[in-house]
Amino acid sequence: MVYPIQQCFSQLLALGRFLLVLLLLQATFITPPAAAVLRQHQDAPGIMRYHSQESLKDESGRTWQVVLFKTIIPGQTTRLNLRLVGFPGMAEFTHPQFLEITTADGKLLTAADVFAQAAPAPNVGQYDFTDVFAKLQADESLTLSIPLKGGQPLSLIIPKSLVIEWQLLLTEIR
Repeated sequence: MVYPIQQCFSQLLALGRFLLVLLLLQATFITPPAAAVLRQHQDAPGIMRYHSQESLKDESGRTWQVVLFKTIIPGQTTRLNLRLVGFPGMAEFTHPQFLEITTADGKLLTAADVFAQAAPAPNVGQYDFTDVFAKLQADESLTLSIPLKGGQPLSLIIPKSLVIEWQLLLTEIR
């Protein structure tokens, strides 16, 4: 014989499980829209720098800071640079070296090494992205590739959400 309280409790437990499953499914399959975090700095009076910064892991599991920035100097052409920074002692860039950018549809682009003469540290690489970015689609992921010292390659996948954030850096800040 089932008592009314036990039956009510069983139904509440079943309803609770059902709601929990629905909540987990919603959290799994519905992704909130990406929020761009663009930062600005005044480098000097009248000189502004705007950037997007993200930490990404390469194929070997090493973490890199990926910073796309533009500097606005009145009367000069705005340049767009991509800086890659690894932890000190983890990897070293070979300068000068072109950065290879592969688009989702297989197009291969290159970016010139800004630190061809001297880098601030061996774990820092910076590349002129001005011309490259004009050739990219906003809705595609990218793969960045460059050989490091010791023959160790760096391969970073830039997700679509970050490329969209980069597009905002160009279109929203002038």
